[in-house]
Amino acid sequence: MGLGAEASSVIKVIQYDITDLDVDAVVNAANTTLLGGGGVDGAIHRAAGPELLEACRKLGGCPTGEARITPGFRLKARWVIHSVGPVWRDGAHGEPQLLESCYRSAFVLAKEAKARSIAFPCISTGVYRYPRQEAARIALKVMYDHNGNFRSIVACCFDAENAAIYRKLLAPSPLSGDDA
Repeated sequence: MGLGAEASSVIKVIQYDITDLDVDAVVNAANTTLLGGGGVDGAIHRAAGPELLEACRKLGGCPTGEARITPGFRLKARWVIHSVGPVWRDGAHGEPQLLESCYRSAFVLAKEAKARSIAFPCISTGVYRYPRQEAARIALKVMYDHNGNFRSIVACCFDAENAAIYRKLLAPSPLSGDDA
């Protein structure tokens, strides 16, 4: 599934701490309460400060497959987009559609906020146990669909394994005719 040079000029894969990125919007892999949790969610809440929790309380939660937006508060990012991915069961309970929807919903909110750069974590691949390869494939497909609307789209991976998966999927395929 190499996406080619056109996508790779906008879509970047990095292994880094998403809370320290200087982008217009960071996406939070949130739970339905939006009140913080572990992993990326907890790290973003800690880095953004208590104001983020207060803003999230006012939102009243978020269904799986959707997203909500708050200011970034103490983050470098102006916005935090809280996107709720699905818990993996077996792939036959709408998980792929819900994961795609949470990425698409985040892009809609980012565009409405006039964000030109956005960073995503690997949504649902931690405690929600979504298979990493399939999650990355879905994420990159949606990123590619939106690359014309943003200056920079970052797949910000916490670990080397996820970063390698994303880089391999983003690389041009030798069978596709891409030489980039």
